[in-house]
Amino acid sequence: MYLSLLFVLLLSSYSFADSISPSAHAPIGVMGEHVHKKGEVMVSYRYRNMQMDGNRVGSTRVSAEEVLDDFPVTPTDMTMEMHMFGLMFAPSDNLTLVAMLPYTELSMNHVTRMGTRFRTSSAGIGDIKLGGLYNLIDSDSSNLIANFSVSLPSGEIDETFDTPAQDDAQLPYPMQLGSGTVDLIPGITFTDHFSDLRFPLSWGFQGIGTIRTDRNDNSYSLGDRFDSSIWSALDLSHWLSVSLRSTWSIWGNVDGADPLLNPSLVPTADPNLRGGRRADLGFGLNLLHPTESFRLALEFLTPVYQNLNGPQLETDRAWVFGAQYTF
Repeated sequence: MYLSLLFVLLLSSYSFADSISPSAHAPIGVMGEHVHKKGEVMVSYRYRNMQMDGNRVGSTRVSAEEVLDDFPVTPTDMTMEMHMFGLMFAPSDNLTLVAMLPYTELSMNHVTRMGTRFRTSSAGIGDIKLGGLYNLIDSDSSNLIANFSVSLPSGEIDETFDTPAQDDAQLPYPMQLGSGTVDLIPGITFTDHFSDLRFPLSWGFQGIGTIRTDRNDNSYSLGDRFDSSIWSALDLSHWLSVSLRSTWSIWGNVDGADPLLNPSLVPTADPNLRGGRRADLGFGLNLLHPTESFRLALEFLTPVYQNLNGPQLETDRAWVFGAQYTF
């Protein structure tokens, strides 16, 4: 918010057309923040890349050697890539239906007490999400939206990979592609846009929960989680805006355990070492075509606080690219 106000002071002499304001859009890392007009369809693509490097116990960094004092194997770093394909359709002005299909690629590097290094990976379709957005309050400048969706267990939970100890070894929890459960995802989103300013800006808040309804076929369920964001966006021109966002996420340990995993072998196989909380700071760019039908956006995020039930890999950085087309 302070960054937005600074830009207002620096560029207050610049005037914008009232009809187009790219800052009306939230950062691309925020999903489900707007409804569409009746009959509109939007197709979207998002690419998310997350890098994890090093382990943490609570808020303290620990070395691989320290983890190896308690486990014969430790992960050292991990890359997560997700391609998210989205479809939105508005049967009315207040209701927009949403479908999302993810494709995920995961890669994790390890080291053993003997100094052997190896990599595991998995890739495939993740959990499909179906739901909708309903406009609870719709004024000239602000909106309050109820988010509701269901995550279906389409992602694989039996991914395997060859390791030095075993061929086709069952991969641990963070390397699986889905939850294996039907998950409820309720939430609420508020946005406020000041389009009548010489330099239009907006701000918003979103809170989204993920509730696991039962254990999966492998006798466990991932932890419930809550993700929240607050952001501000500011127009730099008719077609470009910048955004600043802070996030807070909290998630629980795995409930139950996969009988094919040995929790004493590697921390990622221990269901009691999967919970945590994290705060991120994000900076974004948003490009809006003059017709307002096509949008390109980019957002970079970096953690400012992490407290993990570890040893657990910490997040180093993430970025999101997206494209949206409305017709």
